Amino acid sequence: MLRFLLRPRWLAGLGLVILVAVSFAWLGLWQLDRLEGRRAYEDLVADRLAAPPSPLLDVLASSRDDVRFRRVVAEGTFDPAHEVILYGRTQSGQTGNHVLTPLVLQNGTAVAVDRGWVPLADDDPPLADAAPPSGDVRVTGVLFPSEADGGHGAGDGDENGTRTTFTRLDLPALADQVPYPLAPAYLLLASQQPQQTDLPRIAPLPDAGQSPPHLSYAIQWFTFATIAVVGFAILVRREHRRSLALDDPISVGT
Repeated sequence: MLRFLLRPRWLAGLGLVILVAVSFAWLGLWQLDRLEGRRAYEDLVADRLAAPPSPLLDVLASSRDDVRFRRVVAEGTFDPAHEVILYGRTQSGQTGNHVLTPLVLQNGTAVAVDRGWVPLADDDPPLADAAPPSGDVRVTGVLFPSEADGGHGAGDGDENGTRTTFTRLDLPALADQVPYPLAPAYLLLASQQPQQTDLPRIAPLPDAGQSPPHLSYAIQWFTFATIAVVGFAILVRREHRRSLALDDPISVGT
């Protein structure tokens, strides 16, 4: 059997099978690694959303590299002069936009606050009936990272080149057009004092979506690797027996 397998034809086949099996096994391990990363991500989100709100400035000072999904509370005054629209956001099956307004904090910095959803209207944004309250406000919400990075959240601007509409929230671009330092994450509003009027309507937390079936994919790749090895072994055994039968048909028959 070994001498039969050492023939050039079968050695080449063995090398190919080993390459294929190792590749499939590596893909299976890669899927398991992605599964581990996904579970770690989901645990991170769950832990942070379950925590009570922390002061925004404390979170930014202690977690500058990773403030995603942290519940925070902040106090300041809204700056409607630099308000922008996030275009094309649906809610409850209705088409509309989100209104994003900088909240100027007590230390002179600001955080962009997604105040919620407004229905699509014919008049130009911002909508008059969705204006933020004047004076001091207290907001709570969840921090999210920029949806785009540096000029990739295409949108419309006014006659001065200031962008008033974003299709994807681009915090670096927004920071370039406000007169104060802007936090590196935006706040999705959960509650506000004093409360908002009917509009904007507070938007729900984004749906994380169904997790990809990484475990099923891993099992499939490991199965393919096994099939390759076992299938080659069966083929070699069958061809070896056929070779013996051709060389010595009498002895094989008996």
